[in-house]
Amino acid sequence: MPLIAPSSYRPPARLWNGHLQTIVPSLFRKVAVSYVRERIQTPDHDFLDLDWAEADEGSGLRAETMRQLVILSHGLEGDSTRQYITGMVRHLTQNGFDCLAWNFRSCSGEMNRLPRFYHSGATEDLDFVVRHAMQKGYSRISLIGYSLGGNLTLKYVGERGPALHMAVEKAIAFSAPIDLAASCEMINRGFSRIYLRRFLRHLKEKVLEKEKLFPTEISSKHYRRIRTFADFDDRYTAPLHGFRDAREYYARNSAIQFLRSIQIPTLLINAKNDPMLAPECFPEAIARELPNVFMEFPEQGGHCGFPSGSDIQGTYWSEQRALAFLRDNSDYGCATNPASLTGS
Repeated sequence: MPLIAPSSYRPPARLWNGHLQTIVPSLFRKVAVSYVRERIQTPDHDFLDLDWAEADEGSGLRAETMRQLVILSHGLEGDSTRQYITGMVRHLTQNGFDCLAWNFRSCSGEMNRLPRFYHSGATEDLDFVVRHAMQKGYSRISLIGYSLGGNLTLKYVGERGPALHMAVEKAIAFSAPIDLAASCEMINRGFSRIYLRRFLRHLKEKVLEKEKLFPTEISSKHYRRIRTFADFDDRYTAPLHGFRDAREYYARNSAIQFLRSIQIPTLLINAKNDPMLAPECFPEAIARELPNVFMEFPEQGGHCGFPSGSDIQGTYWSEQRALAFLRDNSDYGCATNPASLTGS
């Protein structure tokens, strides 16, 4: 599909760069959502915690025979309460969609039971969640993923291709590091290292907790030597999930290689000023070659940001954009003229 350009996104004047567009919503936006939690047991004797939110009464779609569900996947060290998830859930439920915000293993507030964590390509867990939703009677499902969850979502729909469940109709990814190796290098540079250090601190806490549970399999010794994601993934992510090293983990799980196999209408939105995404995450050259993938690369937006207008607590452009794409009934699922979404 053609690249959607220019994008309609315009940031608030006071949030004038990618770091502000990333950090301010993350720190100061508070969106309250009422979830109903469900725990499901995985085939490998672990568990996943799912947070459900039903469409608001009177929002228009709840009366339909086939209610529509959106499954949301968060980013690295995120969970269902992150503002980008709750903001999207609020907007979608107000407009008739049921939502399921699932928490990756170890991310729901309780450590999972196995040595393994979650990772950028763990599509078996997403598939298990999708099948669980189908068993509950949902036959119209869309997927939205952010950051790591965006890469996961794109890899999932791409690697399954024509074998994807018929119930899954559309997919959207925001701020997705579709080239994992390149993006890990990107976050090592300049001011972006502030995000890296924060992630590594959070991951260390989990390593320490895992070490208590599995002392023969996980060790925190010399953790201070870990300076990059590649260091962490070499020592923990790769061996715990069956990969030889970080290089193999990145090569096998980067979603960019699966884009050509996607069979459903899919929208990828990455901001060009995202401080965590490498240039390889903006594959404009192949946009026209992909019959089902729409790409939109706003100049602004930050990472999982896209704040709109003067109210930091209000509805964001990304939420308007996602709703427009989900509602579009054209042959390819492209949203109405993006220029109609002002972001203000």
